[in-house]
Parts: sequence; structure tokens; C-alpha cells
Amino acid sequence: MVERSDRAPLLDWEEIPSAEKPGGTVPVAAQVKDRLASPSNNRTSPGCSAQGWSSGPGGSTSSRSVPDGCSAPPATSSTSAGKDEALHADNEEHLSDSGSTEESLDDRMVKWEEKDQIVSVFVVAFNTRSGNMLEWCLPKDMDLEGVEFKAIASGSHRVTTDFIYFRKGSYFGLACFANMPVESVEERGARMKSVGILSPSYTLLYRYMSFLEHQVRLQLQTPGHYSPLEAFYEDKRAILPPSGDGVVSACPANIWGAAINHSMHPEMKITHPAGCMSQFIRFFGEQIMVLWKLALLRRRILIFSPPPVGVVCYRVYCCCCLANISIPGIGVAVPEFRPFFYVNVADISALENELSYVACTTEKIFEEKKDLYDVYVDNQNVKTYRDGLKPLLRLSTADREKYRKLTEQRQMLLYSQEENGDCVSSEEDLFILFFLEQNNRIFQTLSEVAASPDPTLTHESVRAMGLDPHGDRLFLLHLLEIYGYDTLLVSEQLCCS
Repeated sequence: MVERSDRAPLLDWEEIPSAEKPGGTVPVAAQVKDRLASPSNNRTSPGCSAQGWSSGPGGSTSSRSVPDGCSAPPATSSTSAGKDEALHADNEEHLSDSGSTEESLDDRMVKWEEKDQIVSVFVVAFNTRSGNMLEWCLPKDMDLEGVEFKAIASGSHRVTTDFIYFRKGSYFGLACFANMPVESVEERGARMKSVGILSPSYTLLYRYMSFLEHQVRLQLQTPGHYSPLEAFYEDKRAILPPSGDGVVSACPANIWGAAINHSMHPEMKITHPAGCMSQFIRFFGEQIMVLWKLALLRRRILIFSPPPVGVVCYRVYCCCCLANISIPGIGVAVPEFRPFFYVNVADISALENELSYVACTTEKIFEEKKDLYDVYVDNQNVKTYRDGLKPLLRLSTADREKYRKLTEQRQMLLYSQEENGDCVSSEEDLFILFFLEQNNRIFQTLSEVAASPDPTLTHESVRAMGLDPHGDRLFLLHLLEIYGYDTLLVSEQLCCS
């Protein structure tokens, strides 16, 4: 029997849930709107984060949180299936705002999101003589060179099942891997395959996770039976614009700006297991404050971990969530902090040209390629070989205080869920909003100081950002340089501290 490693509780591609929310529930987007409207005053009240949504092109979505539901998994897990079934029906409820403008935006974004954008479907197999190989694909003329090394990650023979998010040129991919023991000398006792898809955006891929998992099991049991994949492709294939500019984005340009102001960064619509954010917090502990600063500075972050890869792809996603900013106009001139998800040696040339990214790998050789990254994360160890960044790896007093507040808010949320039966509030929402509000607070203060008659950063203004005037001085100087606050002066007290 094939067991599952850590995975999301996801719907089959044919089972699209109702967009209606059960009666009597207050729309969540209306609750979130006021909090995002005034960044300088935003504070996440303990246990009262914006409830029941995940950001994305589809607007607000509901997700129910199971505390610690994404704890660091072993190579395989026989318990996740039961959790998946329990969460199956609650995974994708769409909510709409009460205002006519927001409803119109939601309608436009949901209509866009529901367009089928699968550009390719493929099967990859491991051959004992030739290694990873592309076994089958549609369309036949699709350039899938190298996808066989993305869909089956290095070291995957050690796990029974896995899933992998990755980039392939201008597309994002999702592949489900399975390893089945067989009585075959030629196959050396194991049959390993992956079934995957490509899309212009990773924000839609989660819908097809269950379908891919089912299909890879079929491919292991009845090799060469491709008719379900053919039917899937014919039903879901994308109609791409004729321009073919190859730009990787999550939604059309005319919706992009509105989506950011409406809720969150629109690319952050990737379904994750309930509790995945809390696992991220527990896994890195106070080090998430270091990752937060590096993400906000748009550094190149590479995460190393042995298989399974799926849970590490979620850490890539969590890192991206640390850098959300919802103030219009902020960050438009800085490099986009884009997720590459899983990368291997074939991606080296692509990473050489990236100014900012976060990715994960199972290949230890990357640690030696110091020119490819600014920060290397090995297990919970965050390190850098760049002298200018090394002081940022030390926690400041303000960092520890922020982490304490985040932990308190999480504990109060869990208490509320246990005592009051609150199944709407989500740790994921609390986590994302906590850092969004912190980022907004920083840039709101910087903008106010820059527009004042005396554009000088003082101890008081730095504290107003939630930063340590002494311990965060270097971080602040990097921030001013990267985000173009050239007219701001820095108090001598800060420079000489």
C-alpha cells in the first residue's frame, strides 16, 4: 500500500466546491478591509486575526485550521489521509465582500481564476538504465526538457510519496510522485513515477493535486494507460495569449494592483495543509524574524532539505508571505520576491540571472555555489557568506519582542478555538496579517518622515516602525537603499550607536 507524505487536503480536479458561504456568517473580506485601510494603526488583536481567508486572485477563501496539522513529517505518514478527509469539504469556500465595488472585483477575479490554464500534462518515470525519463506528454510538441529532473527530485527513492512545486521556463509546475515496490528484477524491486502539469500560474495548481495523486497510482499499477490524462488535458488546457511574452505572473495586469489592495499579494494563493504556517513558526522559532528581514530586503534565499520536497515547498511559500506589503506604490521599483520552489543543478543558469528569489533544493552541491544565493538555510540553520548580511542574522531586542507577541497571539487563537469552538479563525491568517501589518507599519512611517519638513529618522521614528534603533540600524540602512528612500537622513545617534 502506498502511503502519503505531507500533503495538502485538496479537492479532486472535477470537484469544484460551491462559492456560497453557509448562511449567517459575516463576510470576512469586510472584516479585513478596515484593518488594511490604515496600515500605521494596524495591530493584530490577540486571537482576532482576519478570519477565514487566504489571499489570491479568487479573492477571499475560507480555510479551517487544525492546530499543528502540518508538523514536520517523516518520509511517509499514514495519518495524513484521515486529516485530509476531515478537512476536505472546508478547503475552498469562497467569500465575497458586502460592498458593490468589492463584489465586482471578486467577480472579475474569480472569473479569471476559474479559467483553465493547464498548458501541459506529463508522466515521468525512473528507468534503472537511463535514469529519469519523460515517458509521455501532451501536447507532443511541448518543450519539456529537464522536467524529468524536477518531477522526480534527487533523493526521492527514499520516500514513498511526495509532491513537488517547481518552475519550468515561464511556467509553474506541480507533480505528484509515488514509489511502489514490485517483484521485478529489471526494475530492481521498485517502480517510481511522477504525474505532473504545467500552468502559467501556480495559484491554480492545487486544484488538481488529488487528480494527480490518483493518476500516479494508476500509472504505477497499470503503466501506459493515458486516456484519463488525455481527457483531462482536453478539458483543462489553456488558451494562451498570442503574445507569448513568457512573463510569469499570477493574474492579469489590469487586476494586479486592485488585488493587492483588496486583500494580499495575489500570488499567495497556494493551498497548504491546515497548520502549515504554525509548523513554519515552530520549525524556525525566533529565526523567522531573520528570514522576515531578509525577505523584505529581497535577498536570494535557498532552502536545503532532503526529501520529501512537498513540505519544503510550503516553507518557500511561507517565506514569500513574510514580504507582503499592501500600501499602494511601495516596492514597485524593487525586484519581485518570486518563489522558484524546487530547483536542481539544471536551474543554475536561471538562478544566476535572478536578483531576488526563494527556492528549495535537495542537492547539497548548491551550498558550494555561493554566487547563486545570499542566504542558505540548512535545516534551522540560517547562514550567509556575505559580510554585509552577517549582522542581520543576529536577533535584535525588537525581533524578540515581535516574536513574543506573535507567539502570544497564536496561543490566544488556539485557546479561542478550543474554548469557544472557533473554527473560522486561522493561524495562517494570523501569521500573514502579522507580518503584513509590521511591513505596512515600517513603510507608512518611512513615507510620513520622508514627507515631513525635517526628513530625518530618529530613535522615536525607528521605534514607531517597531524596530530597534541600535540593533536594527544596519537592516534599516539596507531598507532605505533598496526601497529608494534617498532623501531621508539618518540621525547621528543611529549612525554612531
